[in-house]
Amino acid sequence: MGKIEEFRKFREKMNRRILETGNISTKRFFSLDSAVYNDGALDAKTKELLGLVASMVLRCDDCVTYHILQCKELGITRAQFMEAFNVALIVGGSIVIPHFRRAVALLDELEGVD
Repeated sequence: MGKIEEFRKFREKMNRRILETGNISTKRFFSLDSAVYNDGALDAKTKELLGLVASMVLRCDDCVTYHILQCKELGITRAQFMEAFNVALIVGGSIVIPHFRRAVALLDELEGVD
């Protein structure tokens, strides 16, 4: 099993476990987290890119991975990813560079780039 599939399976399994055992607050948060990325005044692509930038600045690799996968499914191009990564770099500073590296490595993997 590849890293991406492993990430997806683990995330789904643990989210299911959390929702099975969590209280109403946990369930509400998870529901809100899903709903906020739906089309509204901003389209879903823009919202996912915002989530990606925030995740890079906050240095959450799981969140970066998740948002890259979501963005890919929504048709975000490499050029759009790179602009978003650059926004994260400017906002977050040099501490973002390791996450920038891993984000580009994941994007390369998704696109079959060596």
